[in-house]
Amino acid sequence: MPVDRVISVIIVNFNAGPILTDCVHSVFASTVPVTVYVVDNASQDDSLSVMDNRVHILKNRENMGFASAANLVLPLVNSEYLLFLNPDCLVRPDTLARFVNVMDSHPQAGMAGCLVRNVDGSEQAACRRAVPTPWRTLVRICHLDKLFPNYCQNFELHRQPLPKHPIEIEGISGACMFVRRSALDRVGPMDEAYFLHCEDLDWFMRFRAHQLKILFIPDVEVVHVKGVCSHSQPIRVLWYKHRGMVRFYRKFFRDEYPFLLFWGVIVAVWLRFFLSVISYPLSVIKRRFSS
Repeated sequence: MPVDRVISVIIVNFNAGPILTDCVHSVFASTVPVTVYVVDNASQDDSLSVMDNRVHILKNRENMGFASAANLVLPLVNSEYLLFLNPDCLVRPDTLARFVNVMDSHPQAGMAGCLVRNVDGSEQAACRRAVPTPWRTLVRICHLDKLFPNYCQNFELHRQPLPKHPIEIEGISGACMFVRRSALDRVGPMDEAYFLHCEDLDWFMRFRAHQLKILFIPDVEVVHVKGVCSHSQPIRVLWYKHRGMVRFYRKFFRDEYPFLLFWGVIVAVWLRFFLSVISYPLSVIKRRFSS
């Protein structure tokens, strides 16, 4: 079967509201041909009610999580490139064309990410990163990078100067992943055991294990209106995030770290979760008084 040069854009929706329409419209304004798939995880809002009739919609009866929902589209498409895009991301007309040009010129690259900006124009922290190994996570949680900046580095790279050209990197933003289909077929789809968060980190590890490069392209940009789909269930999202991190560590690093260090990091992850739950009501009150 011939490979299709039309880019398949896969968007998983859960109560994204009006921003989903803005996201879809921005994709259809691309300078290259696209096919858009929206997989809806049993949304309770009206985000699908005004959807463009060109969109292929798959409706789930329950919230299946991100990886499971995104993987549903894979048997339906034969595109050379796929874009996994969050419903609260806005692309530029030339975003996808630029992705294609870079990937065409880097045949060893399995996927690429870009400069992901907040609404205020700042770079998002997860835009470019190293893999959050247990040690790097411990450095971040304990702020060791601030105490010993010459010896300890965490996994966030967004404070470093932007490169001038595409570079190989360990991790990009899961909100916008441009993937070569032949590479995906080699590596396999995202691990559906992750419900939300860390399935992208898992994928990065597996792509690199297959000697497939992950590129960060600094002159390609999207805007990510972060948190739109998670604002109604913040504690639940925190739970899935921390549970996913523990699964990620156990899957890839359990045998690579000393017993005490590894399980110390696991304890620290869950302690961080419980502290976040306890402090959440106070943060809500603070935001209300400051607004």
